[in-house]
Amino acid sequence: MIGVPITMRPRDVFTRLLVAIAVSTLVGCATVPSEDRHPSDPFERYNRAVFTFNDGLDRAILKPTAEAYSELPQPVRTGMGNFFSNFDDVRVALNNVLQGKFHNAASDVSRVLFNTSFGLLGLIDVASPMGLAKNNEDFGQTLGYWGMPAGPYLQIPFLGPSTARDAPARVVDFYTNPRNYTIGGRRELRDYWVPLALLDLVDTRAGLLSTEAALAALSDDRYVALRDLWLQRREFLVRDGEAADDDEWLDELDELEALEALEREGSTQ
Repeated sequence: MIGVPITMRPRDVFTRLLVAIAVSTLVGCATVPSEDRHPSDPFERYNRAVFTFNDGLDRAILKPTAEAYSELPQPVRTGMGNFFSNFDDVRVALNNVLQGKFHNAASDVSRVLFNTSFGLLGLIDVASPMGLAKNNEDFGQTLGYWGMPAGPYLQIPFLGPSTARDAPARVVDFYTNPRNYTIGGRRELRDYWVPLALLDLVDTRAGLLSTEAALAALSDDRYVALRDLWLQRREFLVRDGEAADDDEWLDELDELEALEALEREGSTQ
């Protein structure tokens, strides 16, 4: 765990983080081979450096916190996941409207109404048993739906994998998620928004623990395994599950799902 002196000012913490990013970038640029570059990853040297930085923070802080969170009773974790998913459905509905998928948008709005009212502010997912399936849409997918190419792959400090198209789309996603709005002003934002956002992050990271373990079995290079699977999944989401010209990556997804199933089976024995 990375210790920070109590007397350290936020400005000093921010300065040290910038220095860490710079050092990671220099190290990454010095050690990454230049041959066999991925066509979607022209900035691989930079991306590997940022990946090293993000991975270090994850291993030191986020992953241990997520592992501790995963020890909570399953109903608690399920409730938290449902709670944040209910916020997310508002953003999903908006993007379905922007893509002209009005039937899906109506389903999303219905999910929010039922889960917020009968599901105790979203803690209980009463919509899925009613046949209102959870959709997955964001503004990056909306841009891709209307033909905007993904562009180069990018690793963003603190945020992880993205692309030139999806990175700025995150701003739209932020402002269209009701979780990020407050009533009353900045004091409420400071008092409960940050803990809420951090809890959402930890809940999401805890859900990726089993996937991370299975991902390690697909490639000796964690950076390459994450990059390729992330790009393939984004393409899959933009296409709404329609098969691409090259279906080799679908075999990799099947293999990953099989590894996750084996891991879950082993953990229950």
